[in-house]
Amino acid sequence: MSKPFDVCIRGDGVVGRTLALLLARERLRVALVSQPVITPAGPTAAEVRTDVRAYALNSASRDLLETLRAWPDAPLATPVRAMRVWGDDGGQLDFTAQSVDQEALAWIVDVPALEQQLTQAVRYQPQIETVQAPVKAALTVVCEGQKSRSRDEFGAQWSVKPYPQKAVAARLESSTPHGGIARQWFTKGEILALLPMSGADGNSFALVWSVSVARASALQALAPEEFCAELQAVAGQEVGHLRLSSERASWPLALSTAEHWVGAGWALAGDAAHAVHPLAGQGLNLGLADAACLAEVIAQREYWRALGDEKLLRRYERARKADVATMGAVTDGLHGLFAQNDGPWRALRNWGMKGFARSDLLKRWVARQAAGL
Repeated sequence: MSKPFDVCIRGDGVVGRTLALLLARERLRVALVSQPVITPAGPTAAEVRTDVRAYALNSASRDLLETLRAWPDAPLATPVRAMRVWGDDGGQLDFTAQSVDQEALAWIVDVPALEQQLTQAVRYQPQIETVQAPVKAALTVVCEGQKSRSRDEFGAQWSVKPYPQKAVAARLESSTPHGGIARQWFTKGEILALLPMSGADGNSFALVWSVSVARASALQALAPEEFCAELQAVAGQEVGHLRLSSERASWPLALSTAEHWVGAGWALAGDAAHAVHPLAGQGLNLGLADAACLAEVIAQREYWRALGDEKLLRRYERARKADVATMGAVTDGLHGLFAQNDGPWRALRNWGMKGFARSDLLKRWVARQAAGL
């Protein structure tokens, strides 16, 4: 007769697999429930033939994944040496890794490569068993993403503030090397991000373009050359001549959170607990921090306390909710500010960006936050 499971993790995405590996190191027996979705908030297999997602991971996330031997090799993890941000009417900000004495501000990681690394690590961890349906365990952790069905089962109310936008994602190749620089444009109520990929000397970009729902549909309907012309109209020659190298995908954007993250015998983590606007690139960093925190709380529990003890799990919820709420407020505020397209708002944004650009202390603080320091 097989030993009972200590923890059942529902959802085998990046956060679920990471948590499973962390708990397995504590000699806990983990059931990892497979789920047949590409990404809970993103495109389904019917919407896109290839996975075009990329994650911006900070130093804390990189260190965590390296301890699990799940960090992808170059060029599948590209260091961001600098970031350039443009606003309205000439507003511009520049950040460098050198200013905070770091190798990189972040790393742009190919999603399939990261998932493959985690799959291999799980495969060789005898404390983890992949299952096709939830099983009985002392603790159930839901990592199914924003569209989780398990939240209702545990009575976790889900609050959603939808944005009138969708994210359009794709892969691009440029006529010039990216130089390890991430670029972002806030203009006309839209947010365009071009993230460097294919290594430090590469010329590939991951695109994330937050636009209105109607514009997202129109962009996806364009021929590849017309789509790139729309991109060039925003980016100019900052990134050379762009060519579409993948299918395009899109998904709706929202600020979402669960009222309660834990209860007797259960907890939520990652996108099943919270989701923020992607403009700061912090979604997966928040989820990986959830996994690290929950694993630490469990590892440090009193010897007599059960895994599913609600008081124990509240420690995790208290530790993570404040950070997530802060990031949600920041991204929501920035989205609200840049979504306004009237002249006075553009003037205010430009004034703010120029003032920010003159403050080395403030820029250094923001760069440290982005790098996960």
